[in-house]
Amino acid sequence: MCKFMVEELIHKYCEGNKPLEELLLRHSGDVARRALLIAKKHPELGADETFLWEAAMLHDIGNVRVNAPSIHCFGTEPYICHGILGAEILRNEGLPRHARVAERHTGTGLTASEIEHQNLPLPHRDFRPETIEEQIVCYADKFYSKSRPEIEKTPEQALRSLEKFGSEGLDVFKAWMARFE
Repeated sequence: MCKFMVEELIHKYCEGNKPLEELLLRHSGDVARRALLIAKKHPELGADETFLWEAAMLHDIGNVRVNAPSIHCFGTEPYICHGILGAEILRNEGLPRHARVAERHTGTGLTASEIEHQNLPLPHRDFRPETIEEQIVCYADKFYSKSRPEIEKTPEQALRSLEKFGSEGLDVFKAWMARFE
């Protein structure tokens, strides 16, 4: 898949919503650039750089179906569902590996017990990133907010933004910091 095809897919799903398209391209481009820097810095990880870029660019495609007006999303679903909604879109487009990245990038990944305990409107199954590409995109995503796209967080700021979700996610992020920085 080439850059043109990725951008055309984003355009297809954002049709009629130019502000969301521009936001997704900016946010996803930032995530993709950081992900590629990590892969280049750590060739020993063996990340597939082409797939990594594509998956980073498409990880938030599910935003087109959620209700988050502050970031130009005028769908009907809760924001927490954007990962699984994006996975559905990507599977329907014949991109199952990309779909796994989309559904596994929320927080540092969600466990079935977290979903059940927090009564989240998600299937009660594990959504933790497993492959190196899934982990890198999930990590890189934590440095960029769609509500403040002009700001790149430091690793410490990204860590602080995860504090409200509990210690398990903090431990995962700290391990990624040690591995990727």
